[in-house]
Amino acid sequence: MDVDSDSDISLFGDEDPRVKGKGKGRASEKPKKGKVKRKTKEQAYTWEASYTRSWDTVQEDETGSLQGAVEDLMARDRRRRLLAPAAAIRRTIIRHLVLILDLSNSMMDRDFRPTRFDLTLRYAREFVTEWFDQNPLGQIGVVGMRSGLGERIGEMSGNPQDVLRSLSDRAKLEPTGEPSLQNAIEMARGSMSHLPTQSSREILIVFGSLTTCDPGNIHETLEVCIKSRIRISVVALAAEMKICRELSDKAGGKFGVAMNEGHFKDLLFELVPPPAQQATIRNAGSGSGNPPADLMMMGFPTRLPDSSPPSLCACHSDLKSEGFLCPRCMAKVCDVPTDCDICGLMIVSSPHLARSYHHLFPVKPYEAVTSLGYTSQSTTTCHACARPFPAAHSSGAVTEGLSPLGRYRCPDCHHDFCTECDVFVHDVVHCCPGCGK
Repeated sequence: MDVDSDSDISLFGDEDPRVKGKGKGRASEKPKKGKVKRKTKEQAYTWEASYTRSWDTVQEDETGSLQGAVEDLMARDRRRRLLAPAAAIRRTIIRHLVLILDLSNSMMDRDFRPTRFDLTLRYAREFVTEWFDQNPLGQIGVVGMRSGLGERIGEMSGNPQDVLRSLSDRAKLEPTGEPSLQNAIEMARGSMSHLPTQSSREILIVFGSLTTCDPGNIHETLEVCIKSRIRISVVALAAEMKICRELSDKAGGKFGVAMNEGHFKDLLFELVPPPAQQATIRNAGSGSGNPPADLMMMGFPTRLPDSSPPSLCACHSDLKSEGFLCPRCMAKVCDVPTDCDICGLMIVSSPHLARSYHHLFPVKPYEAVTSLGYTSQSTTTCHACARPFPAAHSSGAVTEGLSPLGRYRCPDCHHDFCTECDVFVHDVVHCCPGCGK
C-alpha cells in the first residue's frame, strides 16, 4: 500500500537528521527518568533505614514453617538472660514505686494502637501485676499529669487489687491539658518522704508529650530528689527530651524511647527486677565498699479463718470475719504485706519473704549443649518434666545461645533440661530442680 509522504508513518521512518535527533533526545530522557524513580524507590528515606518492620523479622524456611523464626526469638531472649549478672548482687527487696502517667492531650495520638493512652493503661496494669508478683514486699502509688497539675490517682498500697482498681476507671483518667513534670515529681516525692532508709524510693514516668508546664525550676526539684535518694526512670513515647534524659542520668534511673508497642512493653518490664544498690565507702580506713546492713523488724501474722466471729479491722474499720492479726498488738488488718496502723510493725507472710529472695540469689544460666558427651548419652529425658528429648537434631544454622539438641545443662548439678523447662525455671520457679539452688 502506498503511503503519502506527509503521513505519520513516514515521519517516524524518515531519515531526516532533525527528526532523528529529536527522537534520540526523547529516548535518552525517558530512561534517565526511570532510573531516578527506581533509585528513589530503593533508597527510601533515611529514618526508614533504622526502622525494623515486624513482618520482616519473621521468615519462613524452605518448607514454609515458622519454627526457625520462633527459635531465633527464643535464642535472643536466652542471650539477654545470659548477659544479665548471675552472681549475687546486693538489692533492695522492699521497694516503693510511684508510677507517673502522662494524661495530657498528646496521649490521644494514634501512633501506638489504638491510642497512646489506651496502650499505656493496658501495659500499666500488666506491669503492676508482674511487679507485685516479683516484689511482694513492695508498694506502688499512681500519679497523673494533666492540666499543668499533678493529680493523685492511687494511694501508696501493697495490695495489687487496689492499684489495679485505680487504673481500671478510664473515665476518671481522661487526658486533657498539658503535663507538668515538676508538679508530678514533687507530689511523688512528698508521698515517699516518710519512708525508712532501708527501702528503695523509685519514680517511673511514662511521658508522651514534648513539652512540660512547670511553675518553677525543675532542676532544683531534681537536686532534692538526688539528696533524698530517689531513683527516677523515664519511658518516652514521642522523642528524647534533654530534661528527661537528665532526670534519669543524674537520679540513677533508666531512660528509653519506645519505638513500637513491643519495645514499649520491654522498656517497662525491664524495671520490674529491683535495681542493684550502689556501693558507698563507709570510711577511708575500711577496704569494703558495701554499706552496712540494716536489720529490720518484721512480724508474721496469724491468719483468721472465714468462720471466725466478725470484728472491725484497724485499717478500714470494716466489719469482716477474715483477716490477719498483728503479732505485737493483736490488731486486725485486711491484707499483708502492710504496716500495722496501731504499732507500726511491718507485717509480712513467709511466702512473700521467700519469693523476694530469688532476686538476691538468681539461678545461674544453663549452658546450651551442642554435642552429646559421655555423661549425657544415658540421659534421654528432661530432668524436670521427664519428657524425652528430640531424637533428631534441629536443622539450619546454629544460633548462639540455642542448643541444636534441645538440651540445656545446669553448671552446678550437670542435669539436662528441655527448652520449656529452662525458660520456666529462670522466669517462674527461680530455683533449679536438680540442685535446689
